[in-house]
Amino acid sequence: MGKRRSLEELVEDPQRPRVSVIITTYNEEVNVEDCIRSVLWADEVLVVDSFSKDGTLERVRAFPTVRLEQREYYGSAAQKNWSLDRVEHDWVLILDADERVPETLAREILRLLIAGPKAYGYYLRRRNIVLGREIRHSGWSTDKVIRLFRRDKGRYPNRRVHADLDVEGAVPVLKHALLHYTFRSMGQYLEKLQNYAEWGAAQAFREGKDAGFFELGLRPLWRFIRTYFVQLGILDGRHGLVVCGLQAYGTFIKYVRLWDYRVRQRLGEEVELPPFDEDESTWQLPES
Repeated sequence: MGKRRSLEELVEDPQRPRVSVIITTYNEEVNVEDCIRSVLWADEVLVVDSFSKDGTLERVRAFPTVRLEQREYYGSAAQKNWSLDRVEHDWVLILDADERVPETLAREILRLLIAGPKAYGYYLRRRNIVLGREIRHSGWSTDKVIRLFRRDKGRYPNRRVHADLDVEGAVPVLKHALLHYTFRSMGQYLEKLQNYAEWGAAQAFREGKDAGFFELGLRPLWRFIRTYFVQLGILDGRHGLVVCGLQAYGTFIKYVRLWDYRVRQRLGEEVELPPFDEDESTWQLPES
């Protein structure tokens, strides 16, 4: 075996395809600096902010090589598709501000690019950390997301939440994982749950779905049973109990919100949904 090359040597390899990193933010002053530092090896870093009200922008501007743009938030998929059209390089790595790229993963990505990728996209596994502890069960141990890909070969579908990237061809899984600091405080996570419930309900409403007894009563209950007992969240102790309970709660408030939309619709009231990105160009791959 040859000598293991350092991160700096891999970055300087003249045969390496260039790579752009996209980071999406909203009120991420606590996270964004560490996220950016973990990808300063990239050839371009673009932060797309949704008009943060905290110190996020000041933290980003402390990095002179990082480009900052702002855009109204229409959901994760729309934000990322919009960003893909504004980076320079063919290979793209997409991150949320609460994620980090360990050096082992950075080296793996660079080695892959130097060797010549055999696919258009790659899954990255995620190690999910909650209040200082990694969650190893409740379905989170198998968490993986497509985040490294050729930007002319992948696009997010038109969904407000839970939109998985569509990439041409087979999608292998890289060995090393992202670090995902899922939530740093209960208040922050409850706000996140509320937002996802609102967006998920709006998506379901647009798709013509309704919320009956099954959705309101049995779906949240099954979510808890599945994650806590079937997927062994119980083995993560109190952290596992909290995580599984909150996931069930998030499911419940999503369907409560959908039920509320339908009741008001039947009463003849105007139902005001969160804004969606209706620009068709956001959802289409650019022409080659």
